[in-house]
Amino acid sequence: MSIQFGIVVLYIALLFGISLYAKRKAAGGSINFLFGGRQMNTLLVAANVAGLAVGAASTIGVAENAFSAGIAAGWYNGAWAAGALVMGVLAAGKYREMNCTTIPELFERYYDKKGRVISVIGLITIQLVITSLQYLAGGAILSSMLPEVFSFNGGMVTSAVVFVGITLIGGLWSSGLSNIVSVALIYIGVITGTIITVSQQGGLPTLAANLPPGTDWFGPIGGLGLATIVGWFAVMITQSITAQGPVQIACGAVSAKASKHGFIWGAILIFPIGFLCAIMGLAAKVAYPDVKATMALPKIIMALDPIISGVTLAALWAADVSTACTLLLGAGTLFAQDIYKRFVNPGVADSKYVIINRTTILALGFITLWLAFNAVGILKTLLLGLSLTTAFTLVFLFTIFAPGLCRRNSAFYTTLAGMLALLAWQLVPEVRVFAHPIYLEWLVCMVTFLAVSVIDPQRIIAPEPVAQIVRQ
Repeated sequence: MSIQFGIVVLYIALLFGISLYAKRKAAGGSINFLFGGRQMNTLLVAANVAGLAVGAASTIGVAENAFSAGIAAGWYNGAWAAGALVMGVLAAGKYREMNCTTIPELFERYYDKKGRVISVIGLITIQLVITSLQYLAGGAILSSMLPEVFSFNGGMVTSAVVFVGITLIGGLWSSGLSNIVSVALIYIGVITGTIITVSQQGGLPTLAANLPPGTDWFGPIGGLGLATIVGWFAVMITQSITAQGPVQIACGAVSAKASKHGFIWGAILIFPIGFLCAIMGLAAKVAYPDVKATMALPKIIMALDPIISGVTLAALWAADVSTACTLLLGAGTLFAQDIYKRFVNPGVADSKYVIINRTTILALGFITLWLAFNAVGILKTLLLGLSLTTAFTLVFLFTIFAPGLCRRNSAFYTTLAGMLALLAWQLVPEVRVFAHPIYLEWLVCMVTFLAVSVIDPQRIIAPEPVAQIVRQ
């Protein structure tokens, strides 16, 4: 057994050990399982936020982009950090004060039933797609770095077993406690790997001198273009406010203050990792100029000392694990809370509701694994669905900060317009007048929301919790 494989096995064992401990904390009802009993302190919130953000796209994906576009690829994580910061400043504390569980629940509470239905369809689709991509990433990480142990499919199945198992056992407590370990491992592995790699190549000045001409490798924009970077910021800030993962973390905090501060600290944790991975991507460009960009980070890592490479490998996979667990839990919550409990069995006993949640997570685990095996092209296309969170974010912000402009039909028609705009982007090339669909989404959703505000005479009644928040 190789040292790298042994380190990965130890990491898996540690995760399941933490999950079994977390199971005791998650016992006692659905609030404990889904929201950590709303007792998560600032550290746990920050770890969950960083764990959700720093996944495969934020590590291997960034290194892949840096291989051709330079250190500016690290702005992907910068965009995620900006999203977490905005969530912390504007929304995290308010979610906790409102004592809600999902965006669809909030939509029905302030708008109407059809607003809840259309939003849960959109959010579940987003969660399932992104979760499936984590399996693909997990399979790629394990098979590229330990090809003698894992095939690509074997790596996906192993990843799925760990993702689903951890989430199933301890819920948000399991995810939160595991993320403390995972985020620590990510920092140790990536920082150590970056320092050693750059040192082996003679330092940053030597590394920069050996890069091929033609690209501003260390420039703030590099080979990406300003529109791409701004698009990342627009998408990440938008989805951070209303995607179920961040919302669930915010609602699980012990207080509004812990929720707010946890997201702000999470933003600080997220920011540097992308630029460190980008530097490793540049190092791979110098050391292995002909390697495929997707293999840039795996190739440079496996050239390190076995222990260092094993820890860094475990760190990259830890990033994938930490993201997938929160996504799975969020998808399960959306189905159980906004479909089963709301429309199928409103009077369900809490003990049975926990069973329903666990069963849902298991079923969604199989569904997302099937999607990962059979629908790779579709998944990559549907990933644009992150832009769909524009409608949810817009409605949420108006509900909190300008309820006088909100109408009973605002949530439904704004979300519907966002869905149709994204569909048009896919099917009608003439619509693609912007660099990224997020710009079209914001334009269409804003116009729709304001139009409904003018046409629909039926105002919403801002419930007391919202009225209190606005006055603060």
